[in-house]
Amino acid sequence: MLPSDLLMHRYQGEALVPKRLAINAGNVAIATEAIDCFKSACNQTRGELNQRLQDLEGDGTDYRVKRGLAHLLSSGFSTFDVISPLDPPMLRQRVFTLSAQTVPSPQATTQTLERLAVHLSQELDRDVSAIQIREGLYADRPDNQILTTFDAPTPEALLHRYNLSQVQGVFYKATQIIINAHRNDPGEYKLLFRYLKLFSLMAYIEGDADQGFTLKIDGPASVFSASTRYGLALAKLLPALLHVTKWSLTATLTNKDTYSKKQRTSRFALDSECGLVSHYPPGKPYDSMLEASFAERWQKTKTDWKLEREIDLIPIPGSVMIPDFRLVHPDGRTFLLEIVGYWRPEYLKKKFSQVRQADRSDLILAISERLNLDKAGVNFNNTPARLIWFKDKLVPKAVLQVLED
Repeated sequence: MLPSDLLMHRYQGEALVPKRLAINAGNVAIATEAIDCFKSACNQTRGELNQRLQDLEGDGTDYRVKRGLAHLLSSGFSTFDVISPLDPPMLRQRVFTLSAQTVPSPQATTQTLERLAVHLSQELDRDVSAIQIREGLYADRPDNQILTTFDAPTPEALLHRYNLSQVQGVFYKATQIIINAHRNDPGEYKLLFRYLKLFSLMAYIEGDADQGFTLKIDGPASVFSASTRYGLALAKLLPALLHVTKWSLTATLTNKDTYSKKQRTSRFALDSECGLVSHYPPGKPYDSMLEASFAERWQKTKTDWKLEREIDLIPIPGSVMIPDFRLVHPDGRTFLLEIVGYWRPEYLKKKFSQVRQADRSDLILAISERLNLDKAGVNFNNTPARLIWFKDKLVPKAVLQVLED
């Protein structure tokens, strides 16, 4: 994403409008120049790349756009590595220790490097030269890091990422966001809720899969002190939301006015017709290796019970529960399966609270024996769910036994 100093927006009354670049020939040319600049800088230092980028900016008024494109290419498509035959911090410590014993001068510097080269050659049992020491002394500094790989996007993809980043920056100062996810495929809801959980966002959820869901999410500038980390996490949710077919969003923002320096409240609105493009994958089949391995074992099991991944959501007060699997029998019987193999006290308390609130007798709860439920303060009694305990892996036989019972 873009840092705050590269975000650009304007106001229409109380509405904030982020800057977005049209996908036209002129902007494609600008994006192409930035991409070519990175391509030509492969295996060169970051400092050399930055000099090329400064030359590319020139004296034009669009320097912030070019700087924003360069930032995205550097942070999202490039890998910079420290290339040095010797550890730079170790070299600095040894060089400074030796140099403190002499009066500073060019000749003394040369002698210090040569002395250290002799010492290191003996210690490492290989040839070390003064030139290697000089080159490696500050190899870990950002400007000296080497651009080793560059996964070049298309110019159009870079412009889409720029537009998305400008909109994401809006949420850095949000006090509250309300998302109305209208009637969509249940799989789209689940992907959105999983990202919501992944980024540890505080949300109140109402609705159901038939009518849609309303998500009220606290922003970083809400009742607690503003948190940059939380603001970034909130901004990361937007690419996930773009995978939902039909939705609308409104946000309340608090910004400091450029001229008066006073806090200014503004509004922002967005919907599924916004034209933004997500770079997030549409979702992976399983959330953990535990789920993936269980599904693989189930495929090898001879049973009439069918294991389904895409299942309905279970609405509970203020939230939603997403079971891992659904088990369906040809005679019409169905059960939901939730695998609890993740250890964290807050997670376990929330999970068992959801199970009790869901009050579903058709829910099977598979719990790892490695979880310290007593330490987490979790009581799994008085729940209508059927319980299965497992150690290292959940085997289909244990689940089938519960189903047949």
